[in-house]
Amino acid sequence: MEITRRSALIGGAAAVPLLMAGSGLAQAATWKLKWSPQANKNGLGAFEGVEDDRAGSHPGTKHIYVSGNDYRFDMHTRDRDTSTDRQRNEVRGMKAGGQNIDIGNGETWKWTYSMFIPSSLKSTTSFTHIMQTKMPGLGSAPVTVMSLRRTGGVQKIEFKITEGNVLVGNVDLEPLHNKWIDTEVEIKVGNGIGRVRWVVRDGGRTVLDATKDNVDTWLDDRLRPKWGIYRSLGDTSGSLQNCYLLLRNIKAYKFE
Repeated sequence: MEITRRSALIGGAAAVPLLMAGSGLAQAATWKLKWSPQANKNGLGAFEGVEDDRAGSHPGTKHIYVSGNDYRFDMHTRDRDTSTDRQRNEVRGMKAGGQNIDIGNGETWKWTYSMFIPSSLKSTTSFTHIMQTKMPGLGSAPVTVMSLRRTGGVQKIEFKITEGNVLVGNVDLEPLHNKWIDTEVEIKVGNGIGRVRWVVRDGGRTVLDATKDNVDTWLDDRLRPKWGIYRSLGDTSGSLQNCYLLLRNIKAYKFE
């Protein structure tokens, strides 16, 4: 049996399901930790797959690896993806206990993690994605993207929903370079009834907390996250150079 009530949760969640416990008392749904890999323990086995120079453009070089207790993604100007107008070094999906963690339509998930973006990893006039959510399979467009994009000549970090080109929010990137920052991505999965909340924190200061409701966050089959550097070579600002990205303390929570 399930009933609902209204709740003023942070971020504006509207309806919170109440599950009837064995005692007959209602139990509110909560965020439950589903995935919390440690780089120095789980390594790249924490992910469903690794896309490290899949075109073989830079043989003998590792681009995705564990550094201390961080996940490190390197990108060199010579690197090419199988589509030669772009570069891609990414990990995809989540795995725990040898099993893939699937995200389905109607579910609500949240990812929290820290990232270090050096000044060598710049915003570009064409796409530079550092996180995506996608449906598995070749040729499918991303559902959401966290990107480094120049807006009016200014370096920004932004989050968008692909369907409808909906900007959740953006903030200046340069003050966030060369330091550890924290981010939180919350997605309610649904066709036209989805919701995205994106938070960026610099130390104890929240520099962005933005939400978009009634958006399209579902394609088909299942949804999975991707992290790394995926960028176009079409930049016109001269911003492409050898660079890297560091991630740590990645956690995924499901609201249930």
